[in-house]
Amino acid sequence: MSKESQRAELHKTIWRIANDLRGSVDGWDFKQYVLGMLFYRFISENLTAYLNELEREAGDADFDYANLSDVQAEPGRQETVKEKGFFILPSELFASIRNLAKNDANLNETLERVFNNIERSAIGADSEDDIKGLFDDLDVNSNKLGSTVSKRNEKLVKLLDAVGDLPLGNYQDNSIDLFGDAYEYLMTMYASSAGKSGGEFFTPQEVSELLARIAVYGKTEVNKVYDPACGSGSLLLRFAKILGRDNVRQGFFGQEINLTTYNLCRINMFLHDINYEKFKIAHGDTLIDPKHWDDEPFEAIVSNPPYSIKWEGDSNPLLINDSRFAPAGVLAPKSKADLAFTMHMLSWLAANGTAAIIEFPGVLYRGGAERKIRKYLIDNNYIDTVIQLPPDLFFGTSIATCIIVLKKSKKDNQILFIDASQEFVRGGNKNKLSDVNITKILDAYANREYIECFTCLVPNSEIAENDYTISVSSYVIAEDTREIIDITKLNAEIAEIVARQNELRKAIDEIVADLEGDK
Repeated sequence: MSKESQRAELHKTIWRIANDLRGSVDGWDFKQYVLGMLFYRFISENLTAYLNELEREAGDADFDYANLSDVQAEPGRQETVKEKGFFILPSELFASIRNLAKNDANLNETLERVFNNIERSAIGADSEDDIKGLFDDLDVNSNKLGSTVSKRNEKLVKLLDAVGDLPLGNYQDNSIDLFGDAYEYLMTMYASSAGKSGGEFFTPQEVSELLARIAVYGKTEVNKVYDPACGSGSLLLRFAKILGRDNVRQGFFGQEINLTTYNLCRINMFLHDINYEKFKIAHGDTLIDPKHWDDEPFEAIVSNPPYSIKWEGDSNPLLINDSRFAPAGVLAPKSKADLAFTMHMLSWLAANGTAAIIEFPGVLYRGGAERKIRKYLIDNNYIDTVIQLPPDLFFGTSIATCIIVLKKSKKDNQILFIDASQEFVRGGNKNKLSDVNITKILDAYANREYIECFTCLVPNSEIAENDYTISVSSYVIAEDTREIIDITKLNAEIAEIVARQNELRKAIDEIVADLEGDK
């Protein structure tokens, strides 16, 4: 069976399990149980494989951490936390708990204790902030799992067995890829079925691919990558797949305002085998309380921030003097924070860096404060490219969004406009960017040349004359798909039809006259 066939089979199994298990629980609410248990299995197998490899390299060919007693394992706690960021006793590994789960009348209490112990293992260590709260959304005492303890435990046993039976292979062989892929598949499926309330935090993989490739175009490595509204982390992790984890030298940085999604992002990092010292994901409001002042600037920034949300804006007198927003001389409207995110990212962008941002289309043409911010960006030559995307790409909305690409060290004083509104294939109930679509957009971005009905390179001065409007449709003339009509030929055809009609009328009149004469 090919790798893709195996993956497709795994996806079908995962989705069947997720639906069979949840029962009456809403899929979006139940996701944390499936994802949480998947994470628990992963870190258990990850830790076991790591310790086994160390001991076997040291000469103990038969060593198996899972077979140790807790007393035997305890002396290695401190060193293990230092390297992996957490510690799990052999008796508290996923497989150990699963083996005893059916006969454990207090399974919910057992799991709660295990999860607390894992989180507590990092207290006082460098990894404390990365581990803290990871199991908060896996509430083993929730009525969502059942109305009684016995019913909840019955569901937990099924959950342990289902996640344990997932065909993820031997960890050391291929499960890094499979665990991460399983996670992304689940997130995609939950987001697509959750509607706006659940899906808005998740950027489809192919859109993440396009953004990340734009941000690192022409590079084989970068220092740091950043997403100020990182959601579940799919955009950040795309850099690891494109460049390789080790080629993002100083790691992955992000901030997320939603606590549950923040936890999902950190879990996602672990499931993609990004060790705790290589990521720094913060919780909080990026616009009001950014957490990475000591980490900026960033060489590659990507983001799909929430569209046109409210923020404090000019009601907070401190913000106009904030070094991120002050250069434009005006703040984004309180009802539309889109360009506040844009200014934040520009401020934290390295001189040799690129930022690729999904934007609500209104930021391209709206007046007032947003026009003034566009004027600042264009007059200072920070906008490199504007790409119009197709409609219906994202979960929770069908609007046609766009990408704004920012650079601080451009080689010309022009903006490239790309009309990619027709670059999609229909996949299920959403549009998708195919590999062909992505390649076509990237080639146009790289070549920076005029292509009829697809791209246009426009001087900043011309955009200024156009009132700083940067809608792609203002500069790229769409293909005229109307049929070209030859008027001379059409008139000749009409004349021929009229002549034929006259002949037919004459013939009919003659037939009628003959019939009347016979009477």
